[in-house]
This record gives sequence, C-alpha cells and structure tokens, in this order.
Amino acid sequence: MKLQTTMVTGCGSAACFCAGTEVSKVIPSINGVKLLQPDRRPDKATLAGRARDELLRQQAVTLGLLPRHDGASAPELTAHDRQVIQGMVDQAVGLPQPDEEACRRHFEANKHLFVQGQALHVRHILFAVTPEVNVHALLVQAERALVELSRPGARAERFVQLAAELSGCGTGAQGGDLGWVGPDDCDPELAHELFHHKHSRWGMGVHPRLIHTRHGFHILEVLGRRKGKPLDYADVRECIAAEVARCQRATALQRYMAGLAERAWLQGLEFDDPATGWAERPMSQ
Repeated sequence: MKLQTTMVTGCGSAACFCAGTEVSKVIPSINGVKLLQPDRRPDKATLAGRARDELLRQQAVTLGLLPRHDGASAPELTAHDRQVIQGMVDQAVGLPQPDEEACRRHFEANKHLFVQGQALHVRHILFAVTPEVNVHALLVQAERALVELSRPGARAERFVQLAAELSGCGTGAQGGDLGWVGPDDCDPELAHELFHHKHSRWGMGVHPRLIHTRHGFHILEVLGRRKGKPLDYADVRECIAAEVARCQRATALQRYMAGLAERAWLQGLEFDDPATGWAERPMSQ
C-alpha cells in the first residue's frame, strides 16, 4: 500500500504548461478518515497496518462497541480498543475446529514435512547484504561464483577457497562448513529450500540456484544426507490440527476484511494484495 499521486495529463502537447502537471496527492483514507498526516511517508507494511486497524475500529464503532471519533485523522488505538476489536474479530471469524478429513488431507499433501531425524551436512558461501553494499554488484558476484562451482569437473577445494575469500559468514575460515543441520537449525528460507520444498531433494552437490535469506545470498552444497524416519499420522495429528485451524482462520479473516473493505469508501488504497491485503490503487481510478 502506497501513497497515490494524482496527475493531470493535460492536452497532450509538450509545449503546453498543463501537460503532466501534478495537482494533488491523495492521502490514503477510509470513509473520509485520513490514515496519516500529509508529510508522513510510512512504508507499505506500516500503512497496511494502519488501514487494517482503522477499518476494524470503524466497524467496532458501527456495532456500538467503541465510541465515535470526530477527528479528521485516524486515532491511535489504545490497549482497550485493541482488546474490544480482537473480541469482535473472534466472534465474527470464529475459532475453526478442523475435521478429520481436512487434517488427513493436509498430512497426505505434506508428508515430506513430517520426518524425524533428517539432517544434511551442508556448507555455504554467504554474500552478506549490509546497508553499505551494492546489492546488484553483490548478486552478480554471487551468480558468477555459483556458475563456477556448478561447472562439471569443478574441483572440490575451489568451494573452500571461495568461502574463505568471499563469505560473510564466520564459517568461511572453515570452508563454509555448517556441519550436520536439521530443519530447526536453519533460517526459515534455508529450511524451506533444504527440507520442506517438494523439489528440495535434488541430491548431493551444489544447489542449482542462489538462496535468498535475511542475511543475503547463499551458495549451498550438500555433502551428506540422513533421510530420517517418516512419522505416522497419529504422531502429528495434534500439530496438523493446529496448522489447519490457523490456515482456516487466516482465510476467514481475509474474507472478513475484504467484506469490510468492499463496503467502505477507500481513497488512495484498495484491498487486493494477498500478502498484506492492501495495495496501491491504480492511478486511473
């Protein structure tokens, strides 16, 4: 969700002063209540949070759960406000109780996630992203190193050399060796790629693509693999039920918020982004 700038396109003549003249900046608002001050430029996540809070606050006012607010800008929610709103949402969305069929479907579709004792012997080269680094140049460097290490006949010791020269991780001095790691020992992005992704079992050797995490770009090489023991449905039924319930509640909440947004008068934003629920409204609208 971003600030929307409204432009006048003019008569189309390059010589005319009216062509492309900026006449206003639309401040995101819900039912006429502004979400921020004109000089504020929050990031997308912050603005999405303010939009969500204000939409829910106005619904609570409509239901008589919170008092009216006569200000032109959205108020900051108090702890009491949030408690009232949470109760309203819980009542509207409910707490899903997944049935046995839904749980079994989830288990059958995700058996690769339910394995005990699986581990990989991994080494890596981290191209660390820091505030002062040129990310594009860093990515080019990482891709060149990956191409070199992926070539047929690449010497095993070359990985060790590049890790010592390029890695931003302390393991670079040990050739990037991370030892034996399981799904719970990795950053979520690495765990997903190494263990949880259905196509993660590419075998041994250098991973065919760079892995992006909050630390930067990683080149990974698998040196050893322990398959682990698949767990039975009965062993994981409880955690599956919790996960299915969480997913069902998230879907129900998304629909609830979409319904509120559909009935509201939105300026400068719209509800359509699956990740945050909010996105910039096209300039033509």
